[in-house]
Amino acid sequence: MSAADTIAERESEIVEEFSMMDEWLDKYEHIIELGRSLPLVDPEFRSDAWKVKGCQSQVWLQPGFENGQVVFKADSDAAITKGLVALMVRVLSHQPPNAVASAPLAFLERIGLREHLSPTRSNGLASMVKQMKLYAATYAAKEGTNHG
Repeated sequence: MSAADTIAERESEIVEEFSMMDEWLDKYEHIIELGRSLPLVDPEFRSDAWKVKGCQSQVWLQPGFENGQVVFKADSDAAITKGLVALMVRVLSHQPPNAVASAPLAFLERIGLREHLSPTRSNGLASMVKQMKLYAATYAAKEGTNHG
Protein backbone atom coordinates (compact mmCIF):
# COMPACT_ATOMS: atom_id res chain seq x y z
CA MET A 1 0.00 0.00 0.00
CA SER A 2 1.43 3.35 -0.96
CA ALA A 3 0.64 6.68 0.62
CA ALA A 4 -0.81 7.78 -2.72
CA ASP A 5 -3.74 5.36 -2.49
CA THR A 6 -7.02 7.15 -1.95
CA ILE A 7 -9.42 6.22 0.81
CA ALA A 8 -11.79 4.77 -1.81
CA GLU A 9 -8.99 2.61 -3.28
CA ARG A 10 -8.09 1.30 0.15
CA GLU A 11 -11.74 0.57 0.92
CA SER A 12 -12.09 -1.37 -2.35
CA GLU A 13 -8.98 -3.38 -1.52
CA ILE A 14 -10.44 -4.32 1.86
CA VAL A 15 -13.85 -5.21 0.38
CA GLU A 16 -12.03 -7.48 -2.09
CA GLU A 17 -10.03 -9.14 0.72
CA PHE A 18 -13.18 -9.82 2.76
CA SER A 19 -15.13 -11.08 -0.26
CA MET A 20 -12.60 -13.91 -0.63
CA MET A 21 -13.67 -15.29 2.76
CA ASP A 22 -17.01 -17.03 3.11
CA GLU A 23 -17.10 -17.65 6.84
CA TRP A 24 -17.23 -14.92 9.46
CA LEU A 25 -14.81 -16.88 11.58
CA ASP A 26 -12.22 -16.41 8.80
CA LYS A 27 -13.05 -12.71 8.63
CA TYR A 28 -12.57 -12.33 12.39
CA GLU A 29 -9.21 -14.13 12.08
CA HIS A 30 -8.24 -11.68 9.32
CA ILE A 31 -9.23 -8.73 11.51
CA ILE A 32 -7.14 -10.11 14.40
CA GLU A 33 -4.20 -10.62 12.01
CA LEU A 34 -4.47 -6.98 10.86
CA GLY A 35 -4.18 -5.93 14.49
CA ARG A 36 -0.86 -7.75 14.80
CA SER A 37 0.65 -5.60 12.05
CA LEU A 38 -0.49 -2.30 13.56
CA PRO A 39 2.26 0.29 14.13
CA LEU A 40 2.23 0.77 17.88
CA VAL A 41 1.63 4.08 19.56
CA ASP A 42 4.54 5.82 21.20
CA PRO A 43 4.64 5.10 24.97
CA GLU A 44 3.62 8.65 25.94
CA PHE A 45 0.34 8.16 24.01
CA ARG A 46 -0.66 5.12 26.10
CA SER A 47 -2.44 7.27 28.66
CA ASP A 48 -6.01 8.23 29.46
CA ALA A 49 -5.63 11.49 27.53
CA TRP A 50 -5.30 9.53 24.27
CA LYS A 51 -7.90 6.84 24.95
CA VAL A 52 -10.89 6.67 22.66
CA LYS A 53 -13.97 7.33 24.77
CA GLY A 54 -16.90 4.99 24.20
CA CYS A 55 -14.88 1.81 23.68
CA GLN A 56 -15.40 -1.06 26.09
CA SER A 57 -11.80 -2.16 25.45
CA GLN A 58 -8.93 0.23 25.89
CA VAL A 59 -8.03 1.91 22.60
CA TRP A 60 -5.28 4.49 22.27
CA LEU A 61 -5.09 6.69 19.20
CA GLN A 62 -2.00 8.71 18.33
CA PRO A 63 -2.71 11.37 15.69
CA GLY A 64 0.00 13.09 13.72
CA PHE A 65 0.35 15.44 10.78
CA GLU A 66 3.14 14.97 8.24
CA ASN A 67 3.53 16.48 4.77
CA GLY A 68 -0.07 17.69 4.67
CA GLN A 69 -1.49 14.31 5.69
CA VAL A 70 -3.02 12.87 8.82
CA VAL A 71 -1.05 9.92 10.21
CA PHE A 72 -2.48 7.58 12.82
CA LYS A 73 -0.96 5.00 15.13
CA ALA A 74 -3.14 3.01 17.50
CA ASP A 75 -3.25 0.17 19.97
CA SER A 76 -5.81 -1.80 21.98
CA ASP A 77 -5.76 -4.35 24.76
CA ALA A 78 -8.30 -6.57 22.93
CA ALA A 79 -7.44 -8.57 19.79
CA ILE A 80 -10.56 -7.90 17.70
CA THR A 81 -10.70 -4.25 18.74
CA LYS A 82 -7.03 -3.88 17.83
CA GLY A 83 -7.86 -5.36 14.42
CA LEU A 84 -10.75 -2.96 13.95
CA VAL A 85 -8.62 0.07 14.75
CA ALA A 86 -5.91 -1.36 12.43
CA LEU A 87 -8.49 -1.47 9.66
CA MET A 88 -9.36 2.18 10.25
CA VAL A 89 -5.67 3.20 10.41
CA ARG A 90 -5.08 1.37 7.12
CA VAL A 91 -7.89 3.29 5.42
CA LEU A 92 -7.48 6.74 6.98
CA SER A 93 -3.78 7.17 7.75
CA HIS A 94 -1.56 9.09 5.30
CA GLN A 95 -4.50 10.95 3.80
CA PRO A 96 -5.36 14.66 3.52
CA PRO A 97 -7.30 15.84 6.58
CA ASN A 98 -10.38 16.93 4.60
CA ALA A 99 -10.58 13.50 2.94
CA VAL A 100 -10.45 11.77 6.33
CA ALA A 101 -12.97 14.12 7.93
CA SER A 102 -15.49 13.61 5.12
CA ALA A 103 -14.91 9.91 4.30
CA PRO A 104 -18.25 8.06 4.19
CA LEU A 105 -16.52 4.72 5.00
CA ALA A 106 -19.17 2.69 3.18
CA PHE A 107 -16.81 -0.29 3.16
CA LEU A 108 -17.84 -1.06 6.75
CA GLU A 109 -21.32 -1.99 5.51
CA ARG A 110 -20.02 -3.60 2.30
CA ILE A 111 -17.89 -6.11 4.22
CA GLY A 112 -20.79 -6.79 6.62
CA LEU A 113 -18.88 -5.59 9.63
CA ARG A 114 -21.60 -3.56 11.30
CA GLU A 115 -24.09 -6.45 11.29
CA HIS A 116 -21.54 -8.97 12.61
CA LEU A 117 -20.20 -6.94 15.52
CA SER A 118 -21.71 -6.98 18.96
CA PRO A 119 -23.45 -3.71 19.91
CA THR A 120 -20.58 -2.76 22.23
CA ARG A 121 -17.94 -3.39 19.54
CA SER A 122 -20.05 -1.56 16.98
CA ASN A 123 -20.31 1.44 19.31
CA GLY A 124 -16.57 1.25 19.93
CA LEU A 125 -15.87 1.25 16.19
CA ALA A 126 -18.15 4.26 15.75
CA SER A 127 -16.24 6.03 18.56
CA MET A 128 -12.90 5.29 16.87
CA VAL A 129 -14.14 6.64 13.54
CA LYS A 130 -15.60 9.72 15.20
CA GLN A 131 -12.32 10.44 17.03
CA MET A 132 -10.21 9.96 13.89
CA LYS A 133 -12.47 12.29 11.90
CA LEU A 134 -12.34 14.84 14.72
CA TYR A 135 -8.53 14.84 14.69
CA ALA A 136 -8.58 15.18 10.90
CA ALA A 137 -11.04 18.10 11.04
CA THR A 138 -8.77 19.80 13.60
CA TYR A 139 -5.75 19.39 11.32
CA ALA A 140 -7.79 20.66 8.35
CA ALA A 141 -8.79 23.76 10.31
CA LYS A 142 -5.18 24.41 11.38
CA GLU A 143 -3.95 23.91 7.85
CA GLY A 144 -6.55 26.35 6.59
CA THR A 145 -5.38 29.02 9.03
CA ASN A 146 -1.74 28.46 8.03
CA HIS A 147 -2.48 29.19 4.39
CA GLY A 148 -4.97 31.99 4.91
